[in-house]
Amino acid sequence: MPPEPSDLAPLVTGWFRTNARDLPWRRPGFPAWGTLVSEFMLQQTQVSRVIPRLEEWLGRWPTPADLAAEPPAEAVRAWGRLGYPRRALWLHAAATQIAERHDGIVPSDVDQLLALTGIGDYTARAVAVFAYGDRHPVVDTNTRRVIARAVRGQGEPGPPNAKADLPAMEALLPASRSEAAVFNAGLMEIGAVVCTARAPRCEECPLREVCAWRAAGYPAYDGPVKTKQKQFAGSDRQVRGIIMAELRSTHRSLTDAELRALWPDGEQFDRALAGLVADRLAVRVDGGYALPHD
Repeated sequence: MPPEPSDLAPLVTGWFRTNARDLPWRRPGFPAWGTLVSEFMLQQTQVSRVIPRLEEWLGRWPTPADLAAEPPAEAVRAWGRLGYPRRALWLHAAATQIAERHDGIVPSDVDQLLALTGIGDYTARAVAVFAYGDRHPVVDTNTRRVIARAVRGQGEPGPPNAKADLPAMEALLPASRSEAAVFNAGLMEIGAVVCTARAPRCEECPLREVCAWRAAGYPAYDGPVKTKQKQFAGSDRQVRGIIMAELRSTHRSLTDAELRALWPDGEQFDRALAGLVADRLAVRVDGGYALPHD
């Protein structure tokens, strides 16, 4: 029998208050802009890689207006090797929109956040909850996994589905704004460090006595699965990364010949470069290519 929502909240919040990792964005006084930047950086990137880059970023651009005043190329260059550099362009665009539309203040309203470039359901609600303390369901991969196991008795959550995932989390949220914020962070933390995808540490889990999956004997999951990402080595993503690293390393445009020397497969190189141009991560300048300048 699945646990009642009232059974989960005190277990999650009590555990989180004692066991939460000390992360910059959880410290008192951390700015809303910092929360927004951290959420962009944390998408598909490990916490350990994000923290030093986040500190550098906020040291250089402590407000949205500071970033908006720089050309997009500087955002891409400062992004370094975090991966998925389109996030840097989106963050620069969002900073510009915040400076122009919201007097440089990151909005707390979910709809206003969703109107910013690069911000979806998760990021909008995460900023509203973790920066401003508003009451909304915040759902990421870790949250979905814990709900699937503890509430539904399934080993995996299946593909993301906001129309189902947000109501499932909403049903579990405490009524109190402050407790709801802690519960959002706590359920996410349990999924990140205890109820992990490959090696769940069930004996250490605060939900072990009420977990429907554990009570059912850990049945194997046989439902739909999320499409797996292709291997990185030899992929177009790798070629894109090599080209981007070269563009970041110089403040001049690079000729087609200079870039082509980076990868032996001409057809794959052309495809990767065309994708970067389409994404506006590379632009034609003086017969060569450079990072975007406006």
